Amino acid sequence: MKRLVLALALLWTGPLSAQTEQAQAPALLVADSVTVENRSRLIATGNVEALHDGTRLRAERIVYDQATGALRIDGPIRITDPDGTILVADTAELDEDFENGLLRGARLVLDEQLQLASVEARRVDGRYTSLNRVAVTSCQVCGPGQVPLWQIRASRVVHDEVEQQIYFDNAQFRVLDVPLVYFPRLRVPDPTLERARGFLTPSVRSSTLLGFGIKTPYFVPLGRHQDLTFTPYLSPVTRTLETRYRRAFAYGDIEVNTAVSQDTLVSKETRAYLFAQGSFELPRRFTLDFDIETTTDEAYLNDYDYSGKDRLDSAITLSRATPLSFFSAELVHYQTLRDSERDSTQPTIVLHSEYERRFPDLWGGELRLGTVSQGHYRYSDLDTDSTDPDDIVDGRDVARITAEASWRRRWTLTGGVRAGVTTQAWADQFWIAQDATSDEKASQLTPAVAVELRWPWTRSGGDGSHSLIEPILQTAWIGGDRPDIANDESTRVEFDEGNLLALSRFPAADRRERGRVSAAGLRYTHEDPSGWSGGLTFGRLWRENADPSFTPSSGLDEENSDILVAGYLANREGLALTARGLLDETEGSFTKAEARLDWQTMTFGLGASYLLVRADAAEDRGGQTSEWSLDGAYDIDDTWSTAAFGRYDLSGNRFARAGLGVVYENECVSANFTVERRFASSTTLEPSTDFGLTVALKGFSTGGSAKEYRRTCS
Repeated sequence: MKRLVLALALLWTGPLSAQTEQAQAPALLVADSVTVENRSRLIATGNVEALHDGTRLRAERIVYDQATGALRIDGPIRITDPDGTILVADTAELDEDFENGLLRGARLVLDEQLQLASVEARRVDGRYTSLNRVAVTSCQVCGPGQVPLWQIRASRVVHDEVEQQIYFDNAQFRVLDVPLVYFPRLRVPDPTLERARGFLTPSVRSSTLLGFGIKTPYFVPLGRHQDLTFTPYLSPVTRTLETRYRRAFAYGDIEVNTAVSQDTLVSKETRAYLFAQGSFELPRRFTLDFDIETTTDEAYLNDYDYSGKDRLDSAITLSRATPLSFFSAELVHYQTLRDSERDSTQPTIVLHSEYERRFPDLWGGELRLGTVSQGHYRYSDLDTDSTDPDDIVDGRDVARITAEASWRRRWTLTGGVRAGVTTQAWADQFWIAQDATSDEKASQLTPAVAVELRWPWTRSGGDGSHSLIEPILQTAWIGGDRPDIANDESTRVEFDEGNLLALSRFPAADRRERGRVSAAGLRYTHEDPSGWSGGLTFGRLWRENADPSFTPSSGLDEENSDILVAGYLANREGLALTARGLLDETEGSFTKAEARLDWQTMTFGLGASYLLVRADAAEDRGGQTSEWSLDGAYDIDDTWSTAAFGRYDLSGNRFARAGLGVVYENECVSANFTVERRFASSTTLEPSTDFGLTVALKGFSTGGSAKEYRRTCS
């Protein structure tokens, strides 16, 4: 039958505003057949669609009486509003605005997730939908005989579209149609509400330290820009209140996490921690960042699994970066949680600032000017090592200022050889207090010059492959004399690809390399059109005289350094391997080594790390450090996934930490089970085993989205 289209400007009238009446909103009606009786009664039949103000109605038959403004609709009926809410019914009697009326055999679908099926539903003022004898679920039900995994049965449910809330009367929570919990009254946010006051998904935790407990988060929005979350944690061992505060500003944000506990692990003491962080964009491209970390005792963070850090740092930083300059100033406070350290004898308060400016295209090269200011303070008043075993080092306080300038230029010579020259000068001034072994004031002027040659050889194959071989040579001279000051900042030195050609591999100014130092390296890379790529780097240093400030495990303590070996390999199947190490040729073994393997596919991910560092008394490491770390995840199918991790100490022949997680997730529920074992390596930390379980019902705003896992009935 030929379809008819009729514009009905007289069907619907817009609501009145506070002062004026809005213009009438026209409606569009499409049907196979449209007839008009007595010039006031319209009957549309066959594939009927009506559209008004973003709301679409589909039905088999509509009868509209202009005199009464009533609509009689025969189904199946489907009404979709602009927000995506779907109302399905068998028959309906509505007013002309779809705002008031009665629907029989109604089913309300919110945000394509939550289904509310009822015997009848009543629309009130275009805002409320009241349903009687209701079953609510987000689980897919494909047949009349199937039972959803979970559902809420209620005598009456009211959905408030404006407040985006769902109210239940006499509600029963059922799992596989078995009643478990009864609620005389219940209010939950609908899936379209992103921020609603109320309880979030609870979680259960069982710990050998804290016993069996439950966490019940409660979320409090404080406007659109800030919120609070309170999480009581109760078990036979502890009474804990966790809080989280978040606030967003026009040019920044802050987040504060805290917890306060009374437990039987530490009797008659209140235990707590506070972690806060924030970042703000300031005028003229400045950025202000702050980070606060503190706790009442060394074991609290580990006991409650809030953090695995063994040193806490609180800092405030002001920085600015432009294409030609960089500035940073920060104030840091450290709190150690290690058995072997005390805050009184560690550099607890540190003030650091630096500035660098680039001047490109100057004298054919680039000039760089910079300054560094550094100061750190120890609470101890000792001026030398103490006989007290708790005082590991003295109370030395140090301040320094450094000015530096460098100029560098590059040329391309005959045959494609790349040549470069770098000149640099540092001027350092030190002030030392409370150190009987060091001068109170010291200064040094350190000039340096380096000449570098690179000869890159490239080859492109007919199959599209590309290879590069690049030998590198550098010879450098660093002048000046080392002042009589303690090594306070450069106690740990790393030798890798990043500083192979550096003029000093020490991280701070209290130690600089001296004399003539030569470096040689070889770099090889290959890219294959089949999708794999790889590379190798070798490097070594030669110096006039050995420097006793380098520790044995640095690989730099002798005239000839250990051989630096580094490489990587990757392919398009998601496999990536990186490794580096320092090879001691006299012993034929590695002084340091690290490697990381990652394999990522559509269904699983696997990661493995290896670390080796030799024993070194100069770095306060009495034994060798050698460990494996493993982590992985596997998607078993569309609903089941698992993840695991572990860290194994090869030197101690024991696990340091291990864990396993299993997740079940479909369109209506998400369940996460975890187990973790921590093996303590400190007298202040106790070994523990933790079990955790979190179950979230999807379809409500607190349980997560149900759209991504929607199944299709066969």
